[in-house]
Amino acid sequence: MGDQPPPQSHPSPESRSSEERDSSLAGSDGTRSEESPAKGSRPPGLRESRPDGTTMSSRADPGPGAPWFVLLILLGMLALWSWQRSPSNHGHTISYSQLLDELDGKNLESVRFHGEIVTGEFRGVPGSSEELKTQYTGASDLRFNTVLPSVGVRDAPLLSRLRAQGVQVTADRTAVGMGTQMAVWLLIPLVFIFGFWFLMRRSGDGMGGGMLGNFAKSPARRFEPSSQTTTFSDVAAMEQAKAELQEVVTFLKDPERFRKLGAEIPRGVLLKGPPGTGKTLLSRATAGEAGVPFFSINGSEFIQMFVGVGAGRVRDLFRNARDQSPCIVFIDEIDAVGRMRGAGFGGGHDEREQTLNQILSEMDGFDRSNSVIVLAATNRPDVLDEALLRPGRFDRHITIDRPVKDGREAILKVHCRRVPLSDDVDLESVAAATIGFSGAALKNLVNEAALSAARAGRTRVTGEDFDYAHDRVLMGPRREEVLSDSERKRTAYHEAGHALLAWQMPEVDSVHKVTVIPRGPALGVTQLLPEEEVYHLGESRLHAQLVMMLGGRTAENSFR
Repeated sequence: MGDQPPPQSHPSPESRSSEERDSSLAGSDGTRSEESPAKGSRPPGLRESRPDGTTMSSRADPGPGAPWFVLLILLGMLALWSWQRSPSNHGHTISYSQLLDELDGKNLESVRFHGEIVTGEFRGVPGSSEELKTQYTGASDLRFNTVLPSVGVRDAPLLSRLRAQGVQVTADRTAVGMGTQMAVWLLIPLVFIFGFWFLMRRSGDGMGGGMLGNFAKSPARRFEPSSQTTTFSDVAAMEQAKAELQEVVTFLKDPERFRKLGAEIPRGVLLKGPPGTGKTLLSRATAGEAGVPFFSINGSEFIQMFVGVGAGRVRDLFRNARDQSPCIVFIDEIDAVGRMRGAGFGGGHDEREQTLNQILSEMDGFDRSNSVIVLAATNRPDVLDEALLRPGRFDRHITIDRPVKDGREAILKVHCRRVPLSDDVDLESVAAATIGFSGAALKNLVNEAALSAARAGRTRVTGEDFDYAHDRVLMGPRREEVLSDSERKRTAYHEAGHALLAWQMPEVDSVHKVTVIPRGPALGVTQLLPEEEVYHLGESRLHAQLVMMLGGRTAENSFR
């Protein structure tokens, strides 16, 4: 016995590894994007609310940054002045002996004394040593600097010789010494450190966590009831799942109705199913139907490189949720943080496991007077920790599967609301030909059909566009390879073998399309389409499918 297979397609022998193609697509549901808030629901210039109850403004807030900006400019000017006044920035550094040799050669133009440091400029390229000649050859800057051998004591004969040669001699009344320079350069990083500490204190929360404490703030997005425009009426199909969640909506609207009878509503609801089936859409519709705040976060957003950040974000999320009670907390892809403990190399000290432990503690420690419902979505329920799935945490598990024919038709109608359709488009036939498609795959199908009509310059989407979109989604885009006659003939025999056996055996699904046009990884495809939804495959049906699959190679060998 087995599950129903999707529409089958059989590629040529060059691509036999991909003979079985799944017609479903993994992706997000068509209406999973964030709905725009209702007009007038938020003042102009404001964006979505944050979990701490504040709103983010699109206009810049000057704040206390202006004085710090001026201080930084002044410090930069001070550093530039100190660098320019530094004697070490005055040409090449030479020895005192080289200075005397150039003085003997009458090659000094000017000299300035900065205490024990001497700077000046040569009249020409110095030639007293090969080292100096190499340094200054071809250079336009003939300045130099050196240090007197006696600190603080000027060489009197040196001054006499300078005067005798007519060298311009000047001296600074005050010099910027090494001590002053070091003080300036040490002051700059100290000011930066103090400024960083001050900004951390200014940006700290009420707990005094500072800027580092912001790492532990929950990144969850909060949506107010006025911005929740999605309701159950916007969700096509999934009637059973909507009925399950209707109890949650009723509890959030009228909790006393249950409390009077001693009943407790499930604190957690786990939505599980294949990708693209509308789990996130259904959670948004639940919040919109109940008219309560909605907190949305992805499971991977809890985990960071810093130890303890994930647990802190969990605490912050549930603290804000309790403050906004009644509300709904939605954790998408909870398997990113809710995997079975003990499977990693970090053991109990693993950051992910600490985050999971905090989630377990928060969900088990809810005050029953707080109406906080946790919705979570995953397509891998088998990897979740057992403690997370037990009653008292995620009491209710709702499976959301791919839609059946009527559900697919309803979903197609939703996605075609804004698409002008031609009279030859039959959505019922399209739904019948898309067995195994998820809601996201159906949205992609409609979009591909609209793109095909736009490329052709049509004003309406036709049935031909839907046929093109169906082939593109199932088999991939058309390839431009030009096959030789022998390759095309071999491919045709191969696909004819599949089609002939499928036609002769009633246990095999009907042949929908046969093509030798290369698409995706295949050189040719035989596409089968079941006439109805099949959930159980018997032995005879499986045997017939194996025979049909081997028909391609048999046909090649028979007509070579």
